[in-house]
Amino acid sequence: MPDEPTTDPEKPETPASTETTTETTETTTGTADGRDRLRGAFLRPNRTQLIVAVLLAVVGFAAVVQIRDQQTEDDYAGLREQDLIDILDGLSGTAQRTQREIEELERTRTDLLSESRQRQAAIEQAQEQADALDVLAGTVPVTGPGVRLTITEVDGTVSVGSVLDTVQGLRTAGAEAMQINGKVRVVAQTSFEQIDTGLLVDGTPVEPPYVVDVIGVSETLAAAVEFPLGPRQQLEDDGAEITVEKLASLDIESVRDPEQPDFAQPE
Repeated sequence: MPDEPTTDPEKPETPASTETTTETTETTTGTADGRDRLRGAFLRPNRTQLIVAVLLAVVGFAAVVQIRDQQTEDDYAGLREQDLIDILDGLSGTAQRTQREIEELERTRTDLLSESRQRQAAIEQAQEQADALDVLAGTVPVTGPGVRLTITEVDGTVSVGSVLDTVQGLRTAGAEAMQINGKVRVVAQTSFEQIDTGLLVDGTPVEPPYVVDVIGVSETLAAAVEFPLGPRQQLEDDGAEITVEKLASLDIESVRDPEQPDFAQPE
């Protein structure tokens, strides 16, 4: 009888397929680890990798600039001397035309500013003239230095003639604005009329004592009342007393409505 092969029960046989599978798994695991490391390097670069990337970017930028400069130099290097002269002449002509345009624009700007200043000066002058005319016409309240005359009837009646002479004397002395009893503005067209209770000034009755407020140079206005045969003497001859008070500032609040002329027209 042939001998039967003996087998060791403590050492089981290992199939060849198991070894192959183990090697394949190790290879796959190594590939996966490499991919993970590569992905991590892109997503979470370390300091050394960042420095290398920056250096590469700088070197690339410098190379591009150098290539462009060389291309530009090559463009001019291939030109003849006359071509270069023509290019320079063209650039010089362009610069001169640009300079002339700049100078023309500056002259235009200066002219516009000058016209604007002249226009503004004309507007301001017209406004000043309008303000002066408003004061003379009595259409606006005014304030300023001047005098206050108080005329009191003592033993007689003040005549219209004496009041008119007083007003005219004050105008001659430079009175710019005037009012009587704080309610009637006296202007060039103001009319005076004698009535039983006093005076009718521009249709408004006023009673004594008459208080005349006048704006102007106070010293000059006061002197206009005091000169010989002047307003003071006339009013005293009517039986009235007059006092003159110089004021550093007084207000004239009464105004007149603007009047349009019936016949006179500006030329």
